[in-house]
Amino acid sequence: MKKILISGWLLATCFFQQEVNAQRLQPDRIVMNVTENPSRSAAITWRTGKEATTSYAELAAATADPRFTQTAVRYTAITTPPFADSLPVRYHHFTFDSLQPNTSYVYRVGQGEHWSEWFSFRTAGLPGEPFSFIYLGDAQANIFSMWSRVIRKAWSVAPDARLIIHAGDLVNRGNNNNEWEQWFEAGGFIHSTVPGMMTTGNHEYYENAAGQDMPSAFWRPQFTLPENGPAGLEETCYYTDVQGMRFISLNSQEVEISDTLLARQKAWLEALLKNNPNRWTAITFHHPVLSTKKSRNNERLRENFKPLFDKYKVDLVLQGHDHTYARGRDGNKGPVYVVSVSGPKMSAIDPQPWMTRTGAYTQLFQVVEVKPKLVAYRAYTVTGELYDAFDLEKQTNGDNLLKNKMK
Repeated sequence: MKKILISGWLLATCFFQQEVNAQRLQPDRIVMNVTENPSRSAAITWRTGKEATTSYAELAAATADPRFTQTAVRYTAITTPPFADSLPVRYHHFTFDSLQPNTSYVYRVGQGEHWSEWFSFRTAGLPGEPFSFIYLGDAQANIFSMWSRVIRKAWSVAPDARLIIHAGDLVNRGNNNNEWEQWFEAGGFIHSTVPGMMTTGNHEYYENAAGQDMPSAFWRPQFTLPENGPAGLEETCYYTDVQGMRFISLNSQEVEISDTLLARQKAWLEALLKNNPNRWTAITFHHPVLSTKKSRNNERLRENFKPLFDKYKVDLVLQGHDHTYARGRDGNKGPVYVVSVSGPKMSAIDPQPWMTRTGAYTQLFQVVEVKPKLVAYRAYTVTGELYDAFDLEKQTNGDNLLKNKMK
């Protein structure tokens, strides 16, 4: 009997070890990100155990015929060294280019016998073609248990969205692997099929041994974002053009802590706004220009960047950080400023004159439809009720006529 027990234990251990090895080789945390030109390219990042020293991405045109796999083209990914001794994984990434606008493709990633499923995506179209995007405020806390329902509901309302904006504080502790695991699991295949536009929040930063605030060690390995921003702000300050709207991500945390990087962002942003061929402009960052709490005052951000938003007639400024909801203008002209929250961490709101619509203790997501002369903004609760709505109509002088749509 003892021999049988030992043999059974050895057999079980063998199968267990095979399973563990397979899990190490199986790609996970597969995410698609925006590129500078999403009508022609798509960036994919994934993770494996450190044993996968080479990994691949395969791409094909999407067809109803399952034999599309015969035409798939294989590309060798860029693979990082092992992440850390305490987390023996490798990150891999590849950017598909030379794609056709407004076209459906399928892709998968992996190596050997260990591949992901085939994911479908559609490239962005051309300037002037209507599209929609999703905007989410802070996820941050109880991500898997409570934020999952928000991103899933948002996708169900706008499954053809061309991108999802994540306005900072995706997690609570930027160097906590478990929290990132929750974030990836909560979004599931949505992360893999709708390009994400991530901007860093204060919780994506940590204090190193020298007392300096640094971006999360996970940020750049696990996302592949455009590197068209200022030096020293790679993949946190960048832009992308989608079908006639310029989307710009600013790193507001560095605005708060670094004079040098503030100045670089300011000069870069003005050049980008001054030479903008798009009809519409949306800017996202974490700390609000106009806070929803009297105890918070992001003065450096407001004094340095708000004049540029006004001068160059930015349309939307999409923010997070305050864990409440507010929407309004600073006067009758200028951008519409929005502060929103998608996760369950909530705060009370301090009503202020600039606010047209406010809310607290409500998990929200926003869907924005963009047309050549009209932007239609709609905020929804996680249970599907319309919470806020307005349209922006572009006038011949570049100003916007704002029409509130809430009764």
